[in-house]
Amino acid sequence: MIYLGKRKGDTMRLKNILVVVTDIELSKAFYCDLFGLTVVTDFGGNVILTEGLVLQERVIWENFTDKKVVPYGNDAELYFEENDMDSFIEKLNQYPYEIVYVNPLMEHDWGQRVIRIYDPDGHIIEVGESLDYVAKRYLKSGMSVEETALKTQLPQAQVELIAEGLDL
Repeated sequence: MIYLGKRKGDTMRLKNILVVVTDIELSKAFYCDLFGLTVVTDFGGNVILTEGLVLQERVIWENFTDKKVVPYGNDAELYFEENDMDSFIEKLNQYPYEIVYVNPLMEHDWGQRVIRIYDPDGHIIEVGESLDYVAKRYLKSGMSVEETALKTQLPQAQVELIAEGLDL
């Protein structure tokens, strides 16, 4: 049954996203260094990071599931928001290990700049500007609320709220 409104009683919540990794120390460094996550709990072969990301060693996962892991499945992605894309690109360029790109930095038709990379185990990571940030950028450049809503594909009421918070 699908609930479109509030549910009575206890509600199920998404608590974590788990990704299977080959080298847990390399993956911890990758997510902590590039994305600013920190270790909440370290069980050795299972590490919980801030933002609800869990790293699970491949051997443990395959034993739990009795299934083989297929790296570079290209069937899901982790999405992070970063409004200072130039600094993030510089951080990627300075990272001591090779970064494998899915897509280089690009700008979508609606104005959002994004980049996609693989983590050390082939999970896709997208890093993009928040749409609120994109709308603010257009509003500050002189675009009207209507033009900004049209360009960003955000509802005009949302762009109006964003504009109210700016000194234009």
